[in-house]
Amino acid sequence: MQKISAAVQTFRGNHYDYGIEQGKWLLETHYMDNRNYEWIKRRPKFSLDFEETKALYMHFAPHIWDEIMGLKESLRITDRDVLLNLAHYRVSPRDSGCSVYIDDDVFIRNYDYHPNTYDGMYKLFKPDQGYAHIGPASRVTGRMDGMNEHGLVMAYNFMNRKQPADGFTCFIIGRFILELCRTAEEARHLLMDLPHRGGFSYIIQDKEDHSFLAETSARGLAFRDTHICTNHYESLADENRRYLVDSKERLDILENLDRPSRAELLELFTDRRHGLFVDNYRSWAGTIHTSVYDRHRLTAGIKLGENGPLHEFDFKNWMDGQPVDYDIFHGYLDTELKFTSADWQRKTKI
Repeated sequence: MQKISAAVQTFRGNHYDYGIEQGKWLLETHYMDNRNYEWIKRRPKFSLDFEETKALYMHFAPHIWDEIMGLKESLRITDRDVLLNLAHYRVSPRDSGCSVYIDDDVFIRNYDYHPNTYDGMYKLFKPDQGYAHIGPASRVTGRMDGMNEHGLVMAYNFMNRKQPADGFTCFIIGRFILELCRTAEEARHLLMDLPHRGGFSYIIQDKEDHSFLAETSARGLAFRDTHICTNHYESLADENRRYLVDSKERLDILENLDRPSRAELLELFTDRRHGLFVDNYRSWAGTIHTSVYDRHRLTAGIKLGENGPLHEFDFKNWMDGQPVDYDIFHGYLDTELKFTSADWQRKTKI
């Protein structure tokens, strides 16, 4: 059993300066070296176009492009490295498995993937332009799940790797939703406008209890009402992978819940005896974190690994100027695989 850590990073200000500060922190970790090593091991099977990517950012989220340019300057990297590691346009995902459950009070999800791809960064960001948000980072600029200042909560689940097309990846689409959308309806329209690289479902809920699940692929998009999600399509069934047993087993567990309490949900999602928490880390499908959000009180919590402590954040208080309670938090994974930023030692607050 390995002790793992995630750094809590807070920032108030403009996107470009945010990029500069994130780059300074990354330079004190192994993050970029590890990312470069991964690209040597598995050559990119896609093309990169700087001007095309910039044009799309300028259309959908120009301030996030400013952040990426700040990172580029701080890290002193090439246009190609920016596109490869930070812009998330036309990057192929790997198989994974995640579970999401929402009700009138709780939004909870397990994030399952490979530890070598996991940033180990939990971010609170209050930009000068765009909505403040909280959540775990993916590939520095992306978000795996999160909540914004208006109580909009988002998570995405992997569906397939079939014939990806030019488009944005899930990491940055999650960030777009949190930073650009106030309501579920606004998120619905954004998802309809964005070009999607691959197959993911996005489950969205706002403070007024409006919610939906968007099934997306490079070829289609469908919306439906549900309070649970695993890793297969219902509406876009022709897009499903061949092997769906694990996804359907976890869906059955969620469907059989009867008004569970928050404490019961946390145990269900973080204890392997119940079937939602898995440790298939080498197969890109091990549970790394469990996030829980209260969109009415604007609080967030996260657990790393199995049966670890719940680290809670009062996001509203932080937006009002109060400090967070943690610079770093810990958990345990039953694997020797390391996070992308492994071996950093200092506590950080940016």
